Amino acid sequence: MHRSTVSRPRRGVALGASALATALVLSACGGGGGGGGSDDGSLSGEVVFWHSFTQGPRADYMERMAAEFEDAHPDVDITIETFAWPEFYTMWTTGLATGQVPDLSTALPNHVVEMIGAEALVPLDDVIEEIGHERFSEAALTEGSKDGHAYAIPIYSHAQVMWYRTDLLEDAGIAVPETWEELAHAAAALTEDGTYGLSVPLGANDMMGSRFLNFYVQSAGERLLADDGRANLTSEAALEGIDYWVEAYRSTSPEGSLNYDVLDQATLFYQGRTAFDFNSGFHISGVEGASPDLLGDIAAAPLPRMAAGEPHYGGETSNIPMVVWEASDVQEEAKAFLRFLYNDEDYIEFLHSVPGGMLPAMSDISDSPEYQDNDVIEEFSESVAVIEEAVPLGTAIGMEQGPALQAGILTSQGVVERMFHSVILDGTDTREAAEAAERELNELFEAAGAEIG
Repeated sequence: MHRSTVSRPRRGVALGASALATALVLSACGGGGGGGGSDDGSLSGEVVFWHSFTQGPRADYMERMAAEFEDAHPDVDITIETFAWPEFYTMWTTGLATGQVPDLSTALPNHVVEMIGAEALVPLDDVIEEIGHERFSEAALTEGSKDGHAYAIPIYSHAQVMWYRTDLLEDAGIAVPETWEELAHAAAALTEDGTYGLSVPLGANDMMGSRFLNFYVQSAGERLLADDGRANLTSEAALEGIDYWVEAYRSTSPEGSLNYDVLDQATLFYQGRTAFDFNSGFHISGVEGASPDLLGDIAAAPLPRMAAGEPHYGGETSNIPMVVWEASDVQEEAKAFLRFLYNDEDYIEFLHSVPGGMLPAMSDISDSPEYQDNDVIEEFSESVAVIEEAVPLGTAIGMEQGPALQAGILTSQGVVERMFHSVILDGTDTREAAEAAERELNELFEAAGAEIG
């Protein structure tokens, strides 16, 4: 019978060194062999499954699917270990160095590029073909591909949009902001009586500062990674963006948000303490759980632009992938369980565990009556439509020109967040802080062997 744990020592092959810019040693000599099945094709062995669904219906769903798979394959045991996203990066990078990695796991797109570079994953082309290659977004598959092979399969998608409190805006007679300037004015006007107009999360243990700066830079038609692969923090658009978020922090954000991670940030909106926030459709279930009386007072709009009437842009799309690890000695079993998670009826139930938060990774599911038949998706149809329109416009941060090793470093090392701290806490000049952060990132990119120039 499967079991769930927080963490446990993982059997596996210790992998050799490959540079990652944080001085963390990764490996490049995968060790695992084929599946643990017997000669007659039956499946057997223990599959260690790491996932990031740490609570609620999604975690319950994975428990049920593991139990059902074990019922169908009595010689297979599935051990589930869960890790929050900020913890996950540390778990897999240190696991690579020690050989304590899972057989199957979720990941983030930026993680996958590093995993592929370390030769830590096995191709999943066979699994994708069995599920149906044409059902997946080519862009989502490309994020996890190299040399014509796909090493990751998206299990759901979502995109960042601007969430707002309809009741607060209506009471104040404020229209939904379309530009950054309008957002600044609206957030300032709504910061009163224990309500913050807009919280600016800048914790160095998460990527939220990078996310917010990326929104602004993208709206100016630029990227945090320049065309040559170097960091872009000193262009006029980037410097304006840094100043914009520093001023927003000072004027509309709680002081403690300097150390907020994504959950700290989201909780404020769930509790009704912020008028605006940037997130995906997960905000629907978050508000429902914390402040159900406010559920009718939230809605989503496209990300702000430089000027009203300019085209919408993607900002950030996340195609959350599943991967199978090279060091696994039960690859066949891990792939079989992975395929099992995409059975249409069960997959729709998975999406409905957080309706509106997880959008289908497969286009035919999006259009199916079974998926559309959900009270939350119907109630928030306009907000879900905003997210659906944003998904094909964006990519993971730093992946706008395709998979890039720099992307993972950009969002995992806290360089941008510490830059904000330098400006806010130490009074460092914006350009000086940006130049220092840009140098640090470029040095990390080069140390990791990223393609530059």
